[in-house]
Amino acid sequence: MVTVSKQTPRQSLTVVDNRTNKVYEIPIKQNSVLATDFKKIKAQKGDDREEDETEQGLRVYDPAYMNTAVVQSKITYINGQDGVLRYRGYPIEQLVKKSNFLETAFLLIYGELPTKSQFNNWQNEVMHHTFVHSDIEGMFKSFRYDSHPMSMLASAFATLGAFAPEANPSLKGQKLYTNAASGNPEALQILDRQILRIIGKAPTLAAASYRMRQGRPFNRPAHGLSYTGNFLYLLDHLSGHEYQPHPVLEQALDALFIIHADHEVNCSTATVLQVGSSLVDPYSVVSAGCAALYGPSHGGASESAIRMLMEIGSPEKVPGFMAQVERRERVLVGFGHRVYKNVDPRSTAIRALAERVFAVTGRNRLLDTATALAAYARKSEFMRARNLYPNVDFYSGLIYQAMGFPLDFYPVLFAVPRCVGWLAHWRQMMLNPAGVKIWRPRQLYVGESARDYVDPEERKAGETVFDAPVPVQHGDDSKRNELASYKDERGQTWGRAKL
Repeated sequence: MVTVSKQTPRQSLTVVDNRTNKVYEIPIKQNSVLATDFKKIKAQKGDDREEDETEQGLRVYDPAYMNTAVVQSKITYINGQDGVLRYRGYPIEQLVKKSNFLETAFLLIYGELPTKSQFNNWQNEVMHHTFVHSDIEGMFKSFRYDSHPMSMLASAFATLGAFAPEANPSLKGQKLYTNAASGNPEALQILDRQILRIIGKAPTLAAASYRMRQGRPFNRPAHGLSYTGNFLYLLDHLSGHEYQPHPVLEQALDALFIIHADHEVNCSTATVLQVGSSLVDPYSVVSAGCAALYGPSHGGASESAIRMLMEIGSPEKVPGFMAQVERRERVLVGFGHRVYKNVDPRSTAIRALAERVFAVTGRNRLLDTATALAAYARKSEFMRARNLYPNVDFYSGLIYQAMGFPLDFYPVLFAVPRCVGWLAHWRQMMLNPAGVKIWRPRQLYVGESARDYVDPEERKAGETVFDAPVPVQHGDDSKRNELASYKDERGQTWGRAKL
């Protein structure tokens, strides 16, 4: 620790490099410092490795971006210590209570709540873009019936881009979207048209993945229904006329869509921005977001939380399960969050929704186990010391299950509304007046230093299981092929048997 003499406070950080005894003053702006300012802190190479690049300036090492801000954003604010979540300044609790999903989508993307006329135009445009090309239905039919719906959805968004070549910067020029930052009306129109297309078609694609799993024909979008009402129609309508989803389920899904619409620079949003920084088309960007959201540590967590509750089975088994968690033998899902060190405000909003849904669907049979687990967490010193409170995934999974959605469809129900957040951040990036710089994180290279090529006969095998591929088990047909023989294209004979 270096003690600096008292003087008038100023917004800067004084750094003393003990290698050189040089003093650097790093400006502090918005309680942050520029990582590139640390590149000015240089030293002569001493005992360092060549790969440490000491003479090129100090690097900032932050595994998994634990404390690195990568963008300046006006979209979503999270205070993890106090359990605060706001969209464009509006508390999530107020939006869930008073807004609807499409209004919130407009807010996230364009910065303000829409006027009545703006909302009507926005809603009409989004719902106008709900239909997809019939050839995309053929793409869904190429999947196995038991494919995971998120695999289908990620592929569907990428496929959707192939039907909009005019929206592809690789075909139309790299400034197709970044020209919008100067107010270019044509660029802005192209940019916003793709946003309308993706938001409008997301429920249609998601429902197609569901119907594909069910072996049912695809529905066409129904005009006159709300965004979530149309989604439920696409999922469930079988026959008859004037189909109307239950209003409580429709409203609950709409509220869940608001809650899941954005969450700052999470894993999938960071993926969207990383991919988007290459100036690729927004369909590829959203497809990449789906791939990131798919993981069990991100959008797949609600599915994992329900599987955990099903495995626990009953309230009386909670203490035994938690004893295993505390011994680090099991992983607890649905509790704790990378950002929130207090109650997740989304989970508070969802609990009220859950009661309304259960009043219609009947009480979820896992609710007693979930309640017992939450009660245990409140009393457990192990949980309190680690700030492990129920998060959004813990309660949303209970609602989805009560509404009859299969477990592997939960990430899809997350992805549909999250398209709005992804597109809001992508649009913000494209409209940056300073331009878009491709994301290129640095690394600390800790591998081998320069060495000479080794001839095959002089090489030694690695000593651990990680140093070569592990043996792979093949099907029984491989054994038959192994016992057979054949000639390759060069005429060489292979196999144990003689021709």
